[in-house]
Amino acid sequence: MARNKQWQDLPASTRLRITILGVVQVVLLAAALWDLRRRAAAQINGNKKMWYGLAFVNYVGPIAYFIFGRKSGTNLVTDSAQASG
Repeated sequence: MARNKQWQDLPASTRLRITILGVVQVVLLAAALWDLRRRAAAQINGNKKMWYGLAFVNYVGPIAYFIFGRKSGTNLVTDSAQASG
């Protein structure tokens, strides 16, 4: 029976790809959570708690939030500026 490969057994190109994919996943998650926290519930399609949970589904969750979770025509910066001024 073959033993499981260890991190150091992988080729450098494979380790680089895994690292890049991991960084992309973390950045997508952080961006989705940041946007969810700062956006009003009225600017989100569905429940904020649902989107918080879905954001943790690798790649699919954050991308789905940015495509389907935010209401069209709302902008975080301009809506915040309009509310204060």
